[in-house]
Amino acid sequence: MPATPAQADPDIKDVKARVDRLYHEAEAAQERLHDARLELTDLRGDLADLRADQERQDDRLDVVRDQVSDAVVRQIEGEGISTVGQIVVSEDPGSFLDSLSTMSSFNDLQASLLADYDTELQALEIRREATDARAREIAELTQQLGAEKATVDDKLGEAKEVLADLEAEERERLLASRSGSTTRMPSSVPASGRAAAAVQYAMAQVGDAYVYGAMGESAFDCSGLTMRAWAQAGVSLPHSSSAQFGSGPRVAVSDLQPGDLVFYYSPISHVGMYIGNGMIVHAANPGTGVAVSGLHSMPFVGAVRPG
Repeated sequence: MPATPAQADPDIKDVKARVDRLYHEAEAAQERLHDARLELTDLRGDLADLRADQERQDDRLDVVRDQVSDAVVRQIEGEGISTVGQIVVSEDPGSFLDSLSTMSSFNDLQASLLADYDTELQALEIRREATDARAREIAELTQQLGAEKATVDDKLGEAKEVLADLEAEERERLLASRSGSTTRMPSSVPASGRAAAAVQYAMAQVGDAYVYGAMGESAFDCSGLTMRAWAQAGVSLPHSSSAQFGSGPRVAVSDLQPGDLVFYYSPISHVGMYIGNGMIVHAANPGTGVAVSGLHSMPFVGAVRPG
């Protein structure tokens, strides 16, 4: 019986490329998750404002309705309580307005109050519709958050399975090859002003772990590292690479200075910090952690200067 040919070992370059792709897909999903969380915070703030506005509009409507009712009572006080009761206690705003408009005793003031009531009623309805729409957006975005989190978990799990399928020796070679792709860490980085504090913090984290969604103290994702680094300089940045792209003026490659943020991929899904001499410090991926790499080691799309 002929021997079954042994299955060819996976090519280390192919495995490395696949793992890198899976890590980046997970990172891209994580950055979308950050963006969705920022949007959700804004939406919840909008909803709170809308609900407060609606409550104020409810109060305004009550005031105007009371004014209309008081005016009617004063005008028709001698005409019988049954007529007044039918108008004032009406639960149907349309019927209430119809009843008022049919009364021949309205003077100019009453007509103005009636118009005010109609206007406030319409304004209240607009606020109710806006509040309901914002609540629906929040529900949809919350569902999206769950989907993005599942994508991160799936891609990271798949990458771990690929690595687990390799023999121990091959896995060590793979991790060594990944570490070898980083640039040797410089002994010092010439930075000045607030950027110096940001660069110092980021460089002090070299060797720390990469964890999706982390922002310290001993583990980071890409935007978590740059956010924490610039926080040391008193500059607040959002926990999102795409949102950080709008955190300052754009900087040309030829004008880069240590501390500038550099962004990668389209759409933007990775951020690092320029440290001079064509190098960056960044939270790379779970296989590499926080490391120093070349400026153009990934598809570069632009840079900004925070602060």
